[in-house]
Amino acid sequence: MTARDDQLFYDGTCGLCHAAVRFILNRGDRGLAFRFAPLQGETFLQRVPGPERTGLRESLVVLTGDGQVLERSQAVLHILHRFGGGWRWLGRLGRSVPRALADALYDWIARIRHRIFKQPVELCPRMNPGQRSRFDP
Repeated sequence: MTARDDQLFYDGTCGLCHAAVRFILNRGDRGLAFRFAPLQGETFLQRVPGPERTGLRESLVVLTGDGQVLERSQAVLHILHRFGGGWRWLGRLGRSVPRALADALYDWIARIRHRIFKQPVELCPRMNPGQRSRFDP
């Protein structure tokens, strides 16, 4: 992981999370700012300290290059900010929403995601061979 990389941990059993990872990977150079690993993998256990892991929900979790652990709406807004351009503008707009409300919306989507999106067979989403190097176990 380089200094500019953020580590994105995702629920490997969630079809919506797989779609989000594919979306990020397909942002070209902007997607290169992230490395990926499932929450169920050894990289998550090694990189995120036990006390911090305990309080996290099964959601998108970003470990920033400077060591911050972001989850739920804060993780999504951070990702949008890293994309730049219009995405950064959308992230700024999202930051104007109170965090409790943004997290409540995130949690509502998280509760229904397994009903809407098919559960993937594998922990890592399908990708082209060039993208595989962005994944950790």
